[in-house]
Amino acid sequence: MTRFALALPILMFLWLPTAHADEAAPPPDQPVNQDGYTAEEIYSVASDFFGNTTEGVAKVIERVFAEQGRPVAYIVGEEASGAIGVGLRYGRGQLTYNDGASMPVYWQGPSIGWDFGGNASKVMTLVYKLRNTQDLFQRYPGVDGSLYFVAGVGVNYQKGGEITLAPIRTGVGLRAGASVGYLHYTRKESWLPF
Repeated sequence: MTRFALALPILMFLWLPTAHADEAAPPPDQPVNQDGYTAEEIYSVASDFFGNTTEGVAKVIERVFAEQGRPVAYIVGEEASGAIGVGLRYGRGQLTYNDGASMPVYWQGPSIGWDFGGNASKVMTLVYKLRNTQDLFQRYPGVDGSLYFVAGVGVNYQKGGEITLAPIRTGVGLRAGASVGYLHYTRKESWLPF
């Protein structure tokens, strides 16, 4: 059963659609427009991405806006993770700026803690204080506590320098626990979680 719990999200991830490069991708050193998205714009994107925006997703977005303000970009994508004490998470998505420029983004990382099971999630990550696109590509430590049983909504913060990421996840699977780890955001897909 424990091998199945770890293998299921990895197999699910292999079937996730691959993000495609958009010709409007900004150069790595291009400054990011700091005007940011309004809450209404993010609700609209969340509604399109998650299907219908549930009350849980709306409350999470409201909370993140109250704590962090207006995001300068967002990432929408999918991820899969599994853990038996030690865990792995892999994801891919599309980074989008409020001027319409976008590009594919990948993330992967290990975790350790009291964490068991596996899940596949749709993820919308709100991006704060990103000055240049290149600055996104680094490791972001974070603490993750989650309970997924059939469906759920969760958010946690990841911080790297001035940049803060707020991944909002809705997932399916059986996952319970709390863990500490990091996610490494990259331009290219990698199976190495380090």
